Amino acid sequence: MKQATIIKSTGSWYLLKDKITSTIYEARIRGKFKKEKISTTNPLAVGDEVDYELHEDGVAWITTIHPRKNYIIRKSVNLSKSTHILASNIDLACIIFTIKNPQTSLGFLNRLLITCEAYHIPVLIVINKIDLLINEEDLKEIKEVTHIYKKIGYDILEISANKNINIDILKNLLKNKVSLFLGHSGSGKSSTINALQPDLDLKTSVISNSNDKGKHTTTFAQMYDWSFGGSIIDIPGIKEFELVEISKEELQNFFPEIYKFRSWCKFHNCLHLNEPNCAVIKAVDEDEISERRYSNYLKILKDL
Repeated sequence: MKQATIIKSTGSWYLLKDKITSTIYEARIRGKFKKEKISTTNPLAVGDEVDYELHEDGVAWITTIHPRKNYIIRKSVNLSKSTHILASNIDLACIIFTIKNPQTSLGFLNRLLITCEAYHIPVLIVINKIDLLINEEDLKEIKEVTHIYKKIGYDILEISANKNINIDILKNLLKNKVSLFLGHSGSGKSSTINALQPDLDLKTSVISNSNDKGKHTTTFAQMYDWSFGGSIIDIPGIKEFELVEISKEELQNFFPEIYKFRSWCKFHNCLHLNEPNCAVIKAVDEDEISERRYSNYLKILKDL
């Protein structure tokens, strides 16, 4: 049986790359495989390792999917299914965060971080468009965001894809890894990929002045090889990101700073709402835990 990696998914057709020869084939799923009970909109995702058979017409038929080491999953917009897997087998998730044009909310950032924590995916927070931060309010915000997330333990890199600021540093961090860029439409995912490797020439678009939102320039998830080693999974920009497969009781496990203090709470099942002798609430009061992160924890807890 031949083995390959899924490098593009359009929903019904796939592109796969043979593990040994690097030959690329158009592929489809065997009927019996496609009909297996599955709760996601997509039975296969970019990054999946599969077995396939090659037919005389040159089309590959996928017969088996190998176990995933991790994946990024979100609530699907398709009401007939519950979830959608964005990508799998990721070595590094780069969350593209922007203070302006468009503004990325900390709630959006936190939900992405929670999912990465839940599925054991290393994270790099990439603050893009730093060349646009010229007023005092913007500079204060970026300083606070950087302080909050570095204190928790996340790696952060400030870049400008358009001005080529710190792109070489980012390149070294991505070298020989399978990376995924996550962020709002218009946050500069495609521009950053083009800055890292101009010959890919991915389509980019300008931000709408009316609503400060970007347009989807990536239509389907696709994996590209870096010339400097490794590969990048480019996915469509995300407007909203809702959590799935995470319970209220589990949520605190994916906030590293809350997890750190939870063992000191009086009650083992403390949710850190208003319980007596809650070590997490005390840590918030003493500025050991960010008030903004804690407030977002409470909001997400309510949403769950």
